[in-house]
Amino acid sequence: MDPGQTRPPGSPARPYPRPGPDQLVVRNRAVAINPLDWIIQVEGSLTYGWLRYPTVLGADVAGEVVEVGTEVTRFRVGDRVIGHAVGTDKDSNSAAEGAFQHYTAVSEKMACPLPDAMPFEDAVVLPLAVSTAACGLFQTGHLGLRHPSANPEPTGQTVLVWGGSTSAGSNAVQLAVAAGYEVVTTASPRNFDYVRALGASAVFDYNSPTVVPDIIEAFQGRTLAGAIAFGATSAASCVRIVRKCRGKKFVALATAPVPFERLGDPDRGRFAFPRLLASLIGANVALQFAARTRGVGLKFIFGTTLKANEVGTAIYRDFLPAALADGRYLAAPKPMVVGKSLDDIQAALDLQRGGVSAAKVVVTLP
Repeated sequence: MDPGQTRPPGSPARPYPRPGPDQLVVRNRAVAINPLDWIIQVEGSLTYGWLRYPTVLGADVAGEVVEVGTEVTRFRVGDRVIGHAVGTDKDSNSAAEGAFQHYTAVSEKMACPLPDAMPFEDAVVLPLAVSTAACGLFQTGHLGLRHPSANPEPTGQTVLVWGGSTSAGSNAVQLAVAAGYEVVTTASPRNFDYVRALGASAVFDYNSPTVVPDIIEAFQGRTLAGAIAFGATSAASCVRIVRKCRGKKFVALATAPVPFERLGDPDRGRFAFPRLLASLIGANVALQFAARTRGVGLKFIFGTTLKANEVGTAIYRDFLPAALADGRYLAAPKPMVVGKSLDDIQAALDLQRGGVSAAKVVVTLP
């Protein structure tokens, strides 16, 4: 798919993707939309310059297994699964591994079986959000927290999740709680009950002019296990908070410190991209300087790196299947189903770019 197009005019249908030895092919019944999808579409040269076009975007799939590779042991044909498709990764760069098509090749390590009672459109909200949250929380080089389990012992430490009602934030709250950590988070007031239901013990309005000192006060008597930040304005606030807390002074950052939404505007102007690039560089330099001078560690999350380390196995094999089956882990946020065919993908991308709250845009497939 070329940037700016969902399906190149006149292009033939993609061939059926044969699985590699450690892959399964999923017949997709639902796919979900993430901000990264439209960002690559409108300005892939900035974010994913290595991609070969035409390609297929999308990371979240849910459906039935129709074929397995020779080394696959956890799945068989007919199984209901979710999978994190990684076709846009530099080491994959494969249209066969993109989500926005009827059949997608997914790594066994990045797939999870689904309970029979869980609808595909509910489950498909999970993969990229789970992966992103898990990378920030559990990987060495980020927060390096203890892994989640069925019966976690309390650690006596607290994680700050900035943006708890976002897609990845919703999963960061649940994963941290499942690992035995208390969670303090932020959301808009209309989503306070939502994030509390996910396990957060305290929630603050991120738009409040006193949110930073209020959270610092809340951490008096608590030991910080680190912070994970979602949202373009989250990083600077987290740095200010973390430097004042007792414990691990580290922020795992999932979002660039400048908004990308205007890049998709048809009247954005010829200088929109150079201005964004300059703003991005400037904001990153300022952020890194602020963190370093305050003794705070800061590192960006790349949400597929867990495919190459023990965190992927800990989440997709050891924790999530049983947690979903037992109802201990919720498919969150709720799906916002906006279409029923691949022809609806572009409208779904446009809707997601406009912003949604405590929901994830989903397209079901026949």
